[in-house]
Amino acid sequence: MQSTSPSTSPPEAFPAQTPAVAEIFTTVLSHGPLTRSEVAERTSLSAAAVTKAVRPLIAAGYLAEDAVDARRALGRPANPVRVDAGRALFVGIKATGDELIGVLADLCCRIRVARHLPLTDPDPRSVLARIAELVRELRTEAEGLGVPVLGLGLAVSGDVDRAEGTVRYSPFLGWRDVALGELAHAVSGLPVTVENDVRALTVAEQWFGAGVGLSDFALVTVGAGIGCGLVVHGKVVAGAHGVAGEIGHIAIDPAGPVCRCGNRGCVEAIAADRAIVDRITGTTGIAVTDAAHAVDLARRGVPGVREVYAAAGEAIGRGIATVANLFGPQRVIISGEGLAAYDLFADQIRGTFAAYAFGSAARCDVRTRALPFEEWARGAAATAIQSFIRSDIHQQRSHGAAARA
Repeated sequence: MQSTSPSTSPPEAFPAQTPAVAEIFTTVLSHGPLTRSEVAERTSLSAAAVTKAVRPLIAAGYLAEDAVDARRALGRPANPVRVDAGRALFVGIKATGDELIGVLADLCCRIRVARHLPLTDPDPRSVLARIAELVRELRTEAEGLGVPVLGLGLAVSGDVDRAEGTVRYSPFLGWRDVALGELAHAVSGLPVTVENDVRALTVAEQWFGAGVGLSDFALVTVGAGIGCGLVVHGKVVAGAHGVAGEIGHIAIDPAGPVCRCGNRGCVEAIAADRAIVDRITGTTGIAVTDAAHAVDLARRGVPGVREVYAAAGEAIGRGIATVANLFGPQRVIISGEGLAAYDLFADQIRGTFAAYAFGSAARCDVRTRALPFEEWARGAAATAIQSFIRSDIHQQRSHGAAARA
């Protein structure tokens, strides 16, 4: 169990962020407490390299050593090390089309405080003002805990360039080429990490959730959109152009409905919440207000509604099968707000996946995991922790400065 007691003194700077230090700290963060020999075994580093990296992490207060009763230990006792979760705090914010969800998370990415703020205007300046307000609220909470906030993570749907801190395109907010990292840093004074929301959630699942210990897995989200985060050989994949995993825009029916991307028959055009609502309205003549209304109609047995969900399930199943065929993950995790309707299309998802997955790809472990929007904000905090550990936020800001020069 990681420590949760807050430290009262300001944390020392994180030790030199070499690849070995980052890997060792991340390993203890996800799997600890661990003895030094267990860390060496998991990282394939030498015992000497582990000892060299652990020593400054303990001295700076980011790792703590637990004593082992020598009388109960066989041979020389090995003291496990763990992350001191209360050593630092991070803010994570998930932006939807109409709301900001913010969390204050400790160094082990456990949520200490959660807040929601409505968004009435998607204009970047208005959203930025609300982000600043939410950050102030959460930093006030951090002051009460006596722990400094060392980073801010922002999770936004769409095409996000993490290295530049730029939102290239976010359909739900209607943004194009917004330098969100630079702007948020100016109003918060914190190092800022901007990431696609599904990839941010994938980071949290890789380090702290259903992906811990897996080298290859996919996280598929269903709801307002259909997204997919990919972990390949232990790394979250963005692709050369930052749009890896866009299974929502795999076209499966050339004669299908027009997608917001301009193509026809995309998975998202059939299985996203709005697509389901629109199709039920067209099929039944009932003015369906939202996804919850659609689910209610299906469960009340209104004719034609369950067929719409069945088609959505088949589309999602084909999308997941495509992912499994392309890179053969150990596990596919299905999540998102659309899980509220999962019982309405679960059979179709699994049946279609089994039918279209090739060979041993069908052996992939497909499971569901309910993750409310607070968990997506936690994913944003996880990216801020990741940047803090790996120091890539400094590269991001220097890239941004170079671009403006």
